[in-house]
Amino acid sequence: MEYFSYKAVDSEGKVVSGIVRGDGFAEAESAVAAKNFHLLNITKTPQLLAGIRSFFTSYSVKRRDIIELANNLSVMIRAGVPLLSALGDISLTTENEHLKLALDDVRNQTEMGMRFSDAVAMHGEIFPDVFVRLIKVGEETGQLEQSLSDVSLHLQKMEDLAAAIKRSLIYPAFAIVTTMGALIFWLAYVLPKIMTLIKEMGVPLPFITKVMMHVSDFTQTFWFLIPLTPVILFIAVKLMQRKEETRYIVHKAKLKLPIIKLVVYNKLLALFAEQMRILIVAGLTIDRALEIVSEVIGNDVFKKAINAAKDKISTGSRIADSLREHEVFSPLVVRMIDIGETSGSLDEQFNFLSEYYLKKLDDISDKMGKMIEPIVIGFIGIVFAMIIVGLMLPIYDIVTRFR
Repeated sequence: MEYFSYKAVDSEGKVVSGIVRGDGFAEAESAVAAKNFHLLNITKTPQLLAGIRSFFTSYSVKRRDIIELANNLSVMIRAGVPLLSALGDISLTTENEHLKLALDDVRNQTEMGMRFSDAVAMHGEIFPDVFVRLIKVGEETGQLEQSLSDVSLHLQKMEDLAAAIKRSLIYPAFAIVTTMGALIFWLAYVLPKIMTLIKEMGVPLPFITKVMMHVSDFTQTFWFLIPLTPVILFIAVKLMQRKEETRYIVHKAKLKLPIIKLVVYNKLLALFAEQMRILIVAGLTIDRALEIVSEVIGNDVFKKAINAAKDKISTGSRIADSLREHEVFSPLVVRMIDIGETSGSLDEQFNFLSEYYLKKLDDISDKMGKMIEPIVIGFIGIVFAMIIVGLMLPIYDIVTRFR
């Protein structure tokens, strides 16, 4: 599908603009008309620009906004308020302009006959995939209010987890940034002055001192590359994840790297267990639940393992036996699922696993600062030890020469 930028007048006479998707101008114009807008002009938008705009739109809508929306919708629908009325009432009290526009569009599309889940899916830059899929499950099972409640609870758990991880990374991030700043200052400003004095005295320079001089010269010329390197690496990883082959390598590396794997691996197991619990409680079959989870798990290594297990389960294999063949599923996961199959309490076992791995993640996030602290201190010690040795050796030669 292509992206189109439009400018139109809404029902209140305000000029609004936005982006719609469609297979050609006719479909894009129909999408604008479905919003009850009077179209002024419409132009085709390059996919890159549309992607950038979608990124900023998604960034402006926080996860807590979606949590509040899901919870409010669940409460209102359970109280007997019609879906369209609930969407309208929530839109009127929503302060976030991007979310308000999305809700108005979802309401209009639903009023025109589109399924609620399909209307929400049109705003994938705002609503997470799990939100869309659980709404679809709620529509299919007739338990929309329960699905929305499950979405709210699930996203709240993810929000609490993300907040805990951010808190634990404040100290390491501060230590790394301040260390890099001090290092750049030493190499670019202090060290050159000292080296100039040592060279003028004609003292033979040891190898480590020569290395420091070259590093200092490089830092003076290309100092901006030091803070820019993490940004370049971040962009490179994001670009690698756009292709399936390289994305698999990146996702596998995240499961192998020290410290990082503790967070990523346990988070994926918690997400797997939590979503399986929600889908099973909603009444979906195991193969259908695994299919949905594989699409929202967010890691190609897990996705490949889940799909392979789903195929074996479809041919009559037990769930635990199918998962046991893949090392990404821990023995605890396999053991608890085996118990759940035998006792008919799969949802309870998945709930236990979800709570267990979320608690484990919370503990890891609390200890992460202490885990990273010795690495940061060790790195700082090595760098400044090399600087001191590189400076002291020539000074020692000067002292011994003039005895």
